[in-house]
Amino acid sequence: MNLKLIIALVSDERTNAVIDAAREAGATGATTVTSVRGEGLKPEKTFLGLDLSAQRDLLLFLVAAPRSREILETIAAAGEFDSVHGAGIAFEIGIDDAVGLTTQLPTLLQEIEEEV
Repeated sequence: MNLKLIIALVSDERTNAVIDAAREAGATGATTVTSVRGEGLKPEKTFLGLDLSAQRDLLLFLVAAPRSREILETIAAAGEFDSVHGAGIAFEIGIDDAVGLTTQLPTLLQEIEEEV
């Protein structure tokens, strides 16, 4: 099975838009880890020791490799990653094998066959 894992770190207010866009582009599901914290090029400001940085979510999408680039670009556009400072980032890594995809397997295989 030819799969990719797309990982997106997204500002909290953009999470739903990114998930919806990924689904429209061919993602069959998503896992969301809420309230993650990160630091970019410059540390976020604090006020009396309280962190003022915006809340972030970690989104995980296991997708068919032939569709991964299209889904990644759709996520970037929906999240406005390239136009809004601090909106988020996304990247993909290859997956050698996965289990537990019984319900999604027919859809993933169909997508792979259509691309080949």
